[in-house]
Amino acid sequence: MDSKKIPLKIKQTATDTNKMKKKEAKVEDRKKTETADAMSNSKKETAEKISTRGRTFEGRVIRKFPKRVVIAFERMIYVKKYERYARAKTKIHARLPASLEKEINLGDLIKVRECRPLSKMIHFMVIQKIKDSKEVGK
Repeated sequence: MDSKKIPLKIKQTATDTNKMKKKEAKVEDRKKTETADAMSNSKKETAEKISTRGRTFEGRVIRKFPKRVVIAFERMIYVKKYERYARAKTKIHARLPASLEKEINLGDLIKVRECRPLSKMIHFMVIQKIKDSKEVGK
């Protein structure tokens, strides 16, 4: 007879298949968490890398939220009919970077600059804090 090796067939039991399925599920879970972590890191990086362009305003912080602030400032508008100027208040929602989140409080004077639309309301980014709320004087 030939001295060829004949492979033996091993029967898989139900426990073996369950173990294999569990291992595959763990591997898939790891891949999902790794991609989720990578996505969250990329979001953090892109938040800091948002380019600003266009108009710049200075205003007082009137409301503060976890990732944004609302600033208000007054401007003079010429009313043609009465040939006089009228004061108008403008409110702007601006993105608050994590690096400035602890520095900026209600009443502070800050500088914001225009950027690409970040959401329905937010089209500006906080650039710097100019004065503290105590220095501004209400």
